Amino acid sequence: MTPGVFEYHRPKAVDEVLALLGQLGDDAKVLAGGHSLVPMMKLRLAEPAHLIDINAIDALRGIRQDGAAIIIGAATTQAEVIASDLLVAKCSILPEAAAQIADPQVRNCATVGGNCANGDPGNDDPAIMMALDASYVLRSQGGERQVAARDFYEGVYATVLADNELLTEIRIPTPAAGVGMSYQKIKRKVGDYAIAAAAVTLAMADGRCADAAIALTNVGDTALFSSAAADAIKGTSVDAAAIDAAAQAAMAAAAPAEDLRGTVAYRTAMAGQMTRRAIVQALSRATGS
Repeated sequence: MTPGVFEYHRPKAVDEVLALLGQLGDDAKVLAGGHSLVPMMKLRLAEPAHLIDINAIDALRGIRQDGAAIIIGAATTQAEVIASDLLVAKCSILPEAAAQIADPQVRNCATVGGNCANGDPGNDDPAIMMALDASYVLRSQGGERQVAARDFYEGVYATVLADNELLTEIRIPTPAAGVGMSYQKIKRKVGDYAIAAAAVTLAMADGRCADAAIALTNVGDTALFSSAAADAIKGTSVDAAAIDAAAQAAMAAAAPAEDLRGTVAYRTAMAGQMTRRAIVQALSRATGS
């Protein structure tokens, strides 16, 4: 199928985008990489009367250190994430995860902001941003607000982003030296969404886990932040029993749908297995072993 009729806009500044969103409301959709929106338009699952292309706005691109935070512009591509020396050095989970997204052609166009803002439970960045305790900067003509990634998602393609708002950047507290992190993902083939995936960050002190965060991809209506899974390893030496308890908690949090990627039982089991793998790798990185 082909998309319905729409009016195309290509603003040159963020304020122009905000003016259009304020005027057009839910009749408009923002186009960044387009790898989620365009297929939905072709299937007539989305039929915006107006399409606002933000790719000409350089202010929405880039990765930089800003005090105690790492800032990623919403229109920054996954390829740019992979190539970022800053992220490789201080937040390696992001370039490692980006390298698992689809294929090079997609990664050269797909944006971090689009991946985060879309509300698709199969997207990889939401769970990672939850594990990193990231916040999203949302702007409208009325001002700006920050929303924690952990509070942003409400359901399938449903978020707290208002019709007149634009996600402009992602703010990540710079991980402390020695924090281990890992994103483990299982999928059927190159380019597919995850059967299940897990993002883990953890810090060790005096041989015990001082802090941890665990989030899951594509095993619920949204990315899932599992406090219970993280609590299972906090305060422990992250031994086999603690890792198993965390995996069991992750499986308890998971509520996947049965589809071509597998049965509910299989995808739930993979949520547990990816959690185990991510904890093991994050621990190894945290301890330098």
